[in-house]
Amino acid sequence: MVLNPPSASKQTASVSAPAAPLTSPLPVAEVLAEIASNMSSDANIEQMLTRFLGIMVRISGARAGAVRVLTADGGHLRLAGSVNLSDQVLERERFVPLGCGVCGKAVSSLMPEEDRVMTVCQKQVRHAYLQQDCAHILAIPLRHKGKVLGVYNLFMEQDQVIQQDVRFLFNSISEHLGMALENMRLTRENMRISLINERTMLANQIHDSLAQTLAYAKMRLSVLHESLQEGHLDDTQRYLGDVEEAVDMAYSELRNLITQFRDRIDPRGLVPALTEMVKSFRQKANADVEFLNLTQDVMLLPEEEIQVFHIIQEALYNISKHARARHVIVTLDFEDGEYVVNVADDGVGLIDASASVGRSFGLTIMRERAEKLGGRLVIESRPAGGTTVRLRFPATPPVARPDMATGATVTSAEAKTRMPPRNEELS
Repeated sequence: MVLNPPSASKQTASVSAPAAPLTSPLPVAEVLAEIASNMSSDANIEQMLTRFLGIMVRISGARAGAVRVLTADGGHLRLAGSVNLSDQVLERERFVPLGCGVCGKAVSSLMPEEDRVMTVCQKQVRHAYLQQDCAHILAIPLRHKGKVLGVYNLFMEQDQVIQQDVRFLFNSISEHLGMALENMRLTRENMRISLINERTMLANQIHDSLAQTLAYAKMRLSVLHESLQEGHLDDTQRYLGDVEEAVDMAYSELRNLITQFRDRIDPRGLVPALTEMVKSFRQKANADVEFLNLTQDVMLLPEEEIQVFHIIQEALYNISKHARARHVIVTLDFEDGEYVVNVADDGVGLIDASASVGRSFGLTIMRERAEKLGGRLVIESRPAGGTTVRLRFPATPPVARPDMATGATVTSAEAKTRMPPRNEELS
């Protein structure tokens, strides 16, 4: 007999299960409810597959079982879990070609298949287990929307028959777990795409800000070197000042980039992310900051949410560094088929605040983000004092526009009356 479970050092999950078939009524509802519960949680998918393999082995009375999942290249089946299979068998079964034996038949037909001859499997495993302890194999495909994502194997005795109601249960299990596998695949794919997008965005940020600043510093260093060689003291002092300013600017931009990519957007969406951003800014800047969401639902793509988030983040960063504002209000509204974002402050105003060359680079990046949204960015001085950064970009209009902070409906006109007053009025 070779029915000892493999050692704990093996990566493939393995559990022991009784060989006696279940004699009580089939726990169909309980099994499917447990699958649904696991799918809605953060349960490890391969551990879940192995757990339900144990249930299938117990219900069918099989001697052993295995579960295989499709590899990333789609050409092989990888052993993900087992019940009552020895180390020797597992070692030869870790990877099998997609079209191999009874597993290949189940993949092709999208239906459970049996093999009572097992010539192909015996050739693959080259172990006495398939002759002495197992007489036939049942392969049950894990499928979702006509696509096979894995296979369950049940190793049976010669005269063992699986009843029709058990087969129906196994089909239901395979369909539900096939959906779980597909969800896992989509989650990984989305994470991969998000990572690529983040890296691309970081590269663009560095190119648009830090790289250009360093390129400018390099050019000024070149003319500084020439003026030193020619003994032009006035030019040397001017070029040295340019280099110092560029280095300060590069340092500021680098810190800003680090801050931006530390502050990841909330996975719940743009509105919770902005709420948390404003809360954090309120604590750091020691200013009265308010966020008003005047839309019922913000229907944006994740890429669009990221652009809006960073535009507002850059606007608040500029306020904290340059505006000396005491009151700030951020509004998200919908007007005439467009989303409208306003960041208004009661600071020193556009003329004084824009004197910083470093800030001009930040404004350039904000405008480029607005262009990626198909929108436009306007920065203007407010008649009452301070500055307003306004972003407009096209979107599908929401149904209503309640104030998410209070639950009350707030119109655009009412929101404008809540803009920060002038500093003179606050003193």
